[in-house]
Formats: sequence, C-alpha cells, structure tokens
Amino acid sequence: MTQALFNIAHRGGTGVGPENSLAAIAHAVALGVDAVEIDLWAIDEQLWVTHDRRLGRNLPGDGRLEALSAPELATLTLANQEFLPTLDSVFALTKDKLLLNIELKGPNTAPLLCQWLMHQLQQGTSADNFLLSSFDHVQLLYCQQRLPHIRRGVLVEGIPLQLSTLCQRLEAYSFNPSINFLNKELVRSAQLSGLKTYVYTVNAADDWQWMVDLGVDGVFTDRPEQLQIWNASARR
Repeated sequence: MTQALFNIAHRGGTGVGPENSLAAIAHAVALGVDAVEIDLWAIDEQLWVTHDRRLGRNLPGDGRLEALSAPELATLTLANQEFLPTLDSVFALTKDKLLLNIELKGPNTAPLLCQWLMHQLQQGTSADNFLLSSFDHVQLLYCQQRLPHIRRGVLVEGIPLQLSTLCQRLEAYSFNPSINFLNKELVRSAQLSGLKTYVYTVNAADDWQWMVDLGVDGVFTDRPEQLQIWNASARR
C-alpha cells in the first residue's frame, strides 16, 4: 500500500472556477481535500485573496494591484464574474472544515493579517484552522513573534544553504520547497529537523509517486480532484 499525500488545493485548484475564487475553494471543500492554499494581500486596510501583483492575467485592467483603493478593488471581477474575494469570504467556506494555508504574498501583509487572526482566535476559532506561509521570511518572523501558536510554513525556491537553521529560527511547522529543486537529501534534512514537507506545485501522477518515494508528506496541486482519486487508489 502506498502512502497517501496530504492534498493541498493550490489556489483552490483549477477544476471549477478561476484560481483563488470562491467557486474553486468551495469545490475543494466539497471534495474533502486536506487543505486549501490561497494568496493574500493587505491593501487599503483590507485583506484580498489574489496572486498577481499586476492586473491583466486574473483580474481586468492594467497596472499594479497595490495602486488601487479598496472601493476600486471591490469592483474587480474574476473570469466567472465573482468579485475579488476577501479573506473573510474565503474563511466562511473553510472554517472548521479543513486547513487554510494562507500565503502572505503582498508586502506588509503580516500586520493586518495578525490582527485578523487575533480576532478569529478571540471569537473561539481554533489555531488549527491555519497554516501561514511565505517566501518573505521577515513577514513570517513578524507572525511568529505575535502569534507563535499559529503554524508556519517556510516557502523556498531553490536549495537553502542552512535549511535547519532557517526553519528553526522561524519555529516552522513545514518546509515548502519547489518540485524543481527537490532531492532526497533536502527531504531528509527536513525530516531530521522534524518538519513536514509540502512540495509545490505537483500535478502529475508519476510526480505524486516520486513524492511518496522521497518521503514527502504532501503537495500543493492544481488538480486536487485527481489527487483524491490517486490517494484512494494508493491506499488499497
């Protein structure tokens, strides 16, 4: 029997609705995946769920996302005519159902996110609902210092010189490397440091098997539906 991989729907997945859309996220929740990953920006004192720093690919228009005001951002629509989601609207779908992996994408997102998280915790929400991740390790440090009990995942693209030192400094829960730089030694180093290894972005069945062979714990995937089927088959 092959080990099942922790199934993280990357930006909600792309099977139903655009990436980072409520439709995609609701579909991932209905599938029963283990986690949903989203991208977060703090702009004009609000928390917005989208990936790109510029308009034009997923959102209409041209120019920088951060140049817009909150009223302007609220009028933007995705390809399925949904309005640009907020963190509140996403969390309404995922709360107490699965892990929400919030990637801090925009600069200076950590302060407003920490305020939002503190409010959720004060309302009785379990910290187990969340995993925070970022390539911006300074923002992860900010979160660690203020909300140490909210788990953190260290995103990297490449092979760090001192993986254990980096992750220990941030008291990380998971190490989240790119599949493009993955090797057995890197996964083993993470295991020896007591870290979960969640690899991005893994969409093919032969790569899923490779992840299992390497000892990886889970993957970010654009194809959560197919990974659910693959995992069910692997458990037989």
